[in-house]
Amino acid sequence: MSAAKKFDLVVVGAGGAGMTAALTAATSGLRAIVLEKSPCYGGSTARSGGGVWIPNNHVLQRDGVVDDASAAATYLEHIVTTAARPGDPDGAALREAFLRHGPAVLALLERETPLRLGWVRGYSDYYPEAPGGRPMGRSVEPRPFDASVLGPLRSTLEPPYLAAKGGLAITQAEFRWLNLAMRHPRGVSTAARVGARAWASRMRRRELLTMGQALAAGLRAGLARHDVPVSLSTPMAELVVENGRVVGVRTESDVLLAEKGVVLTAGGFERDDTMRKKYQKEPIGTEWTVGAEANTGDGIRTAQDLGAAVQLMDDAWWGPSVPLPRGPYFLLAERSLPGCVLVDVQGRRFVNEAAPYVDAVHAIYEQADPAVPAWLVFDQRYRDRYLFTAKGPRQPLPGSWYRAGVAAKSSSLAGLAEKIGVPASALEATVARFNGFASTGKDEDFGRGESAYDRYYGDPRVKPNPNLAALVKAPFYAVKIVPGDLGTKGGLVTDERSRVLREDGGVIPGLYAAGNTSAQVMGRTYAGPGATLGPAMTSGYLAALDAAGAL
Repeated sequence: MSAAKKFDLVVVGAGGAGMTAALTAATSGLRAIVLEKSPCYGGSTARSGGGVWIPNNHVLQRDGVVDDASAAATYLEHIVTTAARPGDPDGAALREAFLRHGPAVLALLERETPLRLGWVRGYSDYYPEAPGGRPMGRSVEPRPFDASVLGPLRSTLEPPYLAAKGGLAITQAEFRWLNLAMRHPRGVSTAARVGARAWASRMRRRELLTMGQALAAGLRAGLARHDVPVSLSTPMAELVVENGRVVGVRTESDVLLAEKGVVLTAGGFERDDTMRKKYQKEPIGTEWTVGAEANTGDGIRTAQDLGAAVQLMDDAWWGPSVPLPRGPYFLLAERSLPGCVLVDVQGRRFVNEAAPYVDAVHAIYEQADPAVPAWLVFDQRYRDRYLFTAKGPRQPLPGSWYRAGVAAKSSSLAGLAEKIGVPASALEATVARFNGFASTGKDEDFGRGESAYDRYYGDPRVKPNPNLAALVKAPFYAVKIVPGDLGTKGGLVTDERSRVLREDGGVIPGLYAAGNTSAQVMGRTYAGPGATLGPAMTSGYLAALDAAGAL
């Protein structure tokens, strides 16, 4: 093994939290290095939608949004405490630190990287009717990013979990309207704009990145601008501890000493079957997540060996997902669009289909007999109108789905029920009741369409409720739904400076954690689009500032 290499800060994990921590360190005068287990940088950030939820920031202000810090604090406290269970952490100090420092993170990104951000107009907070919630939303996202800025670094960017067909670069704001390309003039104009941009990019031989790809790429370009090394294919073997203080990281080939500290940003444990089965409710496993392959809980376990406390380990950034043969598809708009119902193994509805995705999966697990699999049932009219898992309207579902038992199709609801193993009478009664709600526009069972969040992915041409339409046109379809996730949510307990804490509340000197390696400030809820990335990047930022003595 070579002689120890010396840095001020060693960051373990090259996702959004880790790269933000390293960028903050570099701009604060610290010598930083980022270690990444995977051969690619970007982690789950690069696989995500790329939205960032940070209230009251300059991007919102620039785009004409008047936000209010006290309203955001009221909102976050309300939704976190409402969703909390006995024994959950209070989290007030973490929330205050996030809301206070988060806006500076976005300012840092636009100042120190090539990223440019914009408001996702109308993409509401997930609980917009709660005190302090915003129906028009607080989420921002990267503008399309020129990949040529990366140069040779482009080849090692973590791929998206689902690439757009034909190399199309689609933003979150555009995704909403593309779902309605057959139904609304905005859908047609959006499709035309996306197509024209793709054509122009091909003519110029220029690749554009959007969503999480753009965010990760911009952060990596910022690190390159500041000469921060990112060592890929370099897993952490162990933490180096001297006199009770973490002073560095040992890899397979090197010892990297860290005078100011080590920041663990190695993601969650969604890809570790042992940890999922230890901490989470069955049925559970690693095959339903879209989190990065390298997220196997290394950072959490390594810190636990030093006595670190953990919280929220039973939870995740859940979302109803289709277990496709090639890997899970995380459902967004499909559940909200009119003409579908989500039923359990008894053929009954059990949740507002358009609810925030964390809540939808919580509802799956809260059944006396967990509703796994659930089934999204829809008719041919739904299929004629809307995209479904990137399949165009009227496009047949792949034969491989039927062969794998992921989808079923029948000319009658009774026949469909038989194919998916639910009671025919129950499914017919469920659909009949739902069709009645569609005619009146009021979902008397679950309130679908009452929230501005529900309506964001609805069909404005459907009246009186953009989320409700009867299932009447044969054939009828059912697609299997499982409790997927974007990553796990529980991890190391930290304070408002991102310092890792022991079970007794004491600080482990020299050790920080951020992102999904730490227990999340959102608790068991999800404030809005980008409420994974906003807090993750802010906690990385705070760790670096504390290490630099700037807090």
